[in-house]
Amino acid sequence: MAHAALSPELAAETAPVWAKVKDFVTPMEWPAQAQLIHEINALKRERDAVILAHNYMTPDIFHGVGDYVGDSLGLAKEAAKSSASVIVQAGVHFMAETSKILSPDKTVLIPDLKAGCSLAEAITGADVRLIKQRYPGLPVVTYVNTTADVKAETDICCTSANAVQVVEWAAKEWGVDRVILIPDEFLARNVAAQTNIGIIAWKGRCIVHERFNAADIAEMREAYPGAEILAHPECPEEVLAASDFAGSTAAITDYVMAKKPKQVILLTECSMADNIKGDVPEVNFIGPCNLCPYMKRITLTNIRDCLRDMKFEVTVPEAMIARAALAVQRMIDLPPPAVPARYDLVKARHHVAVELI
Repeated sequence: MAHAALSPELAAETAPVWAKVKDFVTPMEWPAQAQLIHEINALKRERDAVILAHNYMTPDIFHGVGDYVGDSLGLAKEAAKSSASVIVQAGVHFMAETSKILSPDKTVLIPDLKAGCSLAEAITGADVRLIKQRYPGLPVVTYVNTTADVKAETDICCTSANAVQVVEWAAKEWGVDRVILIPDEFLARNVAAQTNIGIIAWKGRCIVHERFNAADIAEMREAYPGAEILAHPECPEEVLAASDFAGSTAAITDYVMAKKPKQVILLTECSMADNIKGDVPEVNFIGPCNLCPYMKRITLTNIRDCLRDMKFEVTVPEAMIARAALAVQRMIDLPPPAVPARYDLVKARHHVAVELI
């Protein structure tokens, strides 16, 4: 469609993006967003920069300016391979720190310093040191959704896609039958249902995923009996048990792209469904979803300002980078699963005891 406020050149330049975001951006909003996308892409070339756009970014960012899109670890790994000298993290602060850990010689910027994370803020490096004193000899597996300070106290990191694999590797490597898995309580409980390794967990939670419950699913099944329900493993156990599929953001994306169900309910952050729909418009995504207020602090406007003014730089002390990089690299060096890990929902229906610190 034509946009009166767009020049023919800008309309042509941004037409592929408009095709993917037109269900989420009004024609009135689009000229201003198209102009910002143009400015940002020009600034990227000027600054020798790449933008890492997380799955939870809004579609205008995800499809309009993201050079690499995906989950936090995948983004950091792509940035490390890039020849660009500047990384802009369109995501939250711990992700920018992870990018700095894997690319210490690059300048890492975040558009808003208040883009934090309830889960990352649930635990500190000091907490991990106390945990290790309480459970000497047990390996510490830390979710990648943590600060550099926490990663520096960790034996190996994990993501929701490989948490079961990492827990079982750590138990075998350390010769133990129990592993500390922090800080997400629900991820730990859901991992415990997939393995015979004992899990010691911390009471950290994601404010997006902890709000889903089994009653939500029952209501949605009644309203949309043909819909497939897909859940993220940061959701409570009861949610995974009542879902049709559970897996990491990568696994969920792969599932939808491959199967293209007629109706899908994603139990995760709202923008993820919007971003997937840009690539599979034939799939009908239905609520409920929950917004992450931290992710939504990142906008096209502050990404533009970030590149224009080279602010705000994210730094990590060199000594901390060295220690944190070891934990992240150990995970990266593990053979990747053939497909992104899914959570076996038959197993998940069996309660497994978890020791909560």
